[in-house]
Amino acid sequence: MNITKENIDALNAVVKVDIVAEDYQEKVDKLLTDYHKKADIPGFRKGHVPMGMIKKQYGKSIMIDEVNKLLQESLNKFLTEEKLDILGNPLPRIKDDFNWDADKFSFEFELGLAPEFTVDLKSKKKVTAYNIIATDDLLEEEVKNIQKRYGKMSSLDEATREANITGTFVNEEKEINKKGTFLVSDLKGKKNEKLVLGAKVGDVLTLETKKLFEDENKLQHLLGVSEEDVKGLDIKVTFTIEEITKTDPADLDQELFDKLFSDGSVKSVSELKEKIKEDAEKQFNQQGDQQLLNAVTEHLVENTKFDLPADFLKKWLQTAGEKPLTAEEAAAEFERSEKGLRYQLIEGKIMKDNDIKIDYKELVDYAKGFIRTQMAQFGNMNPEEKELDDIAGRILQNQDEAQKLQSQLISQKLLTFYKENMTFKSKEVSYEDFVKEVYK
Repeated sequence: MNITKENIDALNAVVKVDIVAEDYQEKVDKLLTDYHKKADIPGFRKGHVPMGMIKKQYGKSIMIDEVNKLLQESLNKFLTEEKLDILGNPLPRIKDDFNWDADKFSFEFELGLAPEFTVDLKSKKKVTAYNIIATDDLLEEEVKNIQKRYGKMSSLDEATREANITGTFVNEEKEINKKGTFLVSDLKGKKNEKLVLGAKVGDVLTLETKKLFEDENKLQHLLGVSEEDVKGLDIKVTFTIEEITKTDPADLDQELFDKLFSDGSVKSVSELKEKIKEDAEKQFNQQGDQQLLNAVTEHLVENTKFDLPADFLKKWLQTAGEKPLTAEEAAAEFERSEKGLRYQLIEGKIMKDNDIKIDYKELVDYAKGFIRTQMAQFGNMNPEEKELDDIAGRILQNQDEAQKLQSQLISQKLLTFYKENMTFKSKEVSYEDFVKEVYK
């Protein structure tokens, strides 16, 4: 057997595998002998079927199977020994004149080679790292929300701006018949407020859905329609009022503080705000980190230039999935996935060049940390180590779950690496401004 590689260019190569009878004949003869011993063919005693008949009936199919096995094993071994960094899988070249009755077989495979490139982490163009702070306005708003959440509810004779109104929305044409509750202050515009203010239990109001609420999601939830249907929804609904209430805010006293923090750590409004600030900025920090990782990813993809074996990859995509793709479909799929592939290559190079890797123990510890956080949300603050080990073991046996956790851990390690090795443009913003800038 002879295997050779010919480079077409820096990104494409062809591997040629020549196989002769000596490479597979011994294995084929052994299998035929085994068949001969076990063959049970009508008219012959078991083990006494003529070898010529066995060869005629099974010889060619056994030979083809063995050649294909040898071909795959040899090709994989060659790629490993030559340390070839390929994209996709080798693509066999189809030969119209190929003949399984020949004495010698020659196979060719196209390879798409990974490009060589460098990653510049010291680019003059800086990525923005957001420091998201909890503003005084946000803290005041959250304190008010807490007072509402723990407040006392009482009935009202008629709707005021601070009232909660419960009733049923109906529109027969759209098959809407849904009970819901909303705050009068959630309504959009003075026209809608005027329709509701002063209304009483039993009143039937006709409301226009277009611009009914400041938040479109509120309308979707109240009417029970899909996200797609609520966009631009412009119909009239009747609303029959069944209950009108108001919530008197809870007093900011020690009783409320102890409900919120049973350890007695909060004894004043200022201490409550400090706790809120601490928790809020912890969450903001997580969002800021995720945005930073996304921004660095975009930055590296845009500023790390290299070519890909695009024609090869498009051809490979035609047969890579469960369902074959046309050339046009494969080209479209390549366009959709190209950015992701480029970042995979960049990420792989950064990890290899900087010896960033994870071992199984790290993955188990990460999984246990994730499980511990989940259990804490359900009140189990001190799970036993054996329980965590057992749950982590079960989760990591699921290939999809293990892959997801591994990707999260790699992202965490890469983010730490970027923070230590890149210079960012720092910007302090409120959460509201962060959302406007990043998700506008």
